[in-house]
Amino acid sequence: MTDTTPLPRTGAGDGPGAPDGARPARRSWPAVAAVTGATFSVTATEMLPVGLLTPMSAGLNVSEGSVGLALTLVGVTAALAAPAVPLAAGRLNRRTALVGLLGLLAAANALTAAAPSLGVLLLARVLVGVALGGVWAMAASQTVRLVPARSAGAAIAAVFSGIGLASVLAVPAGAMLAELTSWRTAFAAASGLAALVGLALALLLPSLPPQAPVRPRELTRLLGNRPLRLGLAFLALLVTGHFAAYTYVRPVLEEVSGISSGMIGLLLLGYGVAGVAGNFGAGPLAARSPRRVLLALSGGLALSTALLAAGGAVTPFAIAVLLLWGVAYGGVSVSTQTWVLAAAPDAREPAGALFASVFNACIALGAFTGGRVVDAAPLSSVLWLGAALATAALLLLAVGRERGASS
Repeated sequence: MTDTTPLPRTGAGDGPGAPDGARPARRSWPAVAAVTGATFSVTATEMLPVGLLTPMSAGLNVSEGSVGLALTLVGVTAALAAPAVPLAAGRLNRRTALVGLLGLLAAANALTAAAPSLGVLLLARVLVGVALGGVWAMAASQTVRLVPARSAGAAIAAVFSGIGLASVLAVPAGAMLAELTSWRTAFAAASGLAALVGLALALLLPSLPPQAPVRPRELTRLLGNRPLRLGLAFLALLVTGHFAAYTYVRPVLEEVSGISSGMIGLLLLGYGVAGVAGNFGAGPLAARSPRRVLLALSGGLALSTALLAAGGAVTPFAIAVLLLWGVAYGGVSVSTQTWVLAAAPDAREPAGALFASVFNACIALGAFTGGRVVDAAPLSSVLWLGAALATAALLLLAVGRERGASS
């Protein structure tokens, strides 16, 4: 893989890689929109408890820390489910698999809405983790089968925008519903959304028979793929660093930058909007030059977290740096996924499964590591940790090229 590595030709009508019965190109984008709805739904469900911890803990008569397990459990389960779901799917048509995963998500949200106890809630969140890992594992690898090769980068950017949009909208929307009615209504609404997206997938996706059954030895074989291994190592460093710092961005903004709690929601909304812009900006560029885009994004993350640590006490400066951080991180998912697909064009689904597994595992690892740092050192130390890991990711990618780790 070089600076000009394009995505493999996998669009509809491109020969063996095209889905059976592929629909005309003019109908491909509605199918992409349906897959975007799937990534939005699973991410929104993952994020909902962030704004509902207090009413959920009161409703279930448990501590907020106990309800917080609902977040951790989803990430850990998704990391395990990402490689397991494609293995379990075997020769099942991927349209059927995606519809089934959205059905599982709808059921899990309905179970959450009706949960009488913490145990039932956590069981429901395990099911959410399975759906999340499965959708993430399949989303990009199936999306490139829906559009012509020249549109693959834009299509993947669209699909991953669902993650960014959910991150921006899910928490305030859930909190608003809970304020008007109850937290259970928020999860009931999420269940209805998942059911509607499942119906859209059933109606809009063409038949997507597996291009090759995913077997355990295929996952093992891929670990010998040096460009893929490099991309996953880069991803692990960058995502761990980001979430180590970002998990504690609110206390940083309040205690270091002196920003009032009433402004935090607006700033995080701005961060999310910047992230969506970064996603759409990076997608087409990464399709042409994934390495250069990833080097720029890791550099942007390292710079923004370091600047916030060094100059975050100046409020206007901190706000500007936060938006830069949002743009840089917003392009990470689509660009690393583009690298992964180009590194393993003959095994896109298992490669996507490894991507989703590493990503979700490192979300949990980053939050855990950041917590240990915050407990033992000044709050700004977590920003320096994020900057150090982002810099390590940048150097890994640069040195990997010199040593021929990507060819």
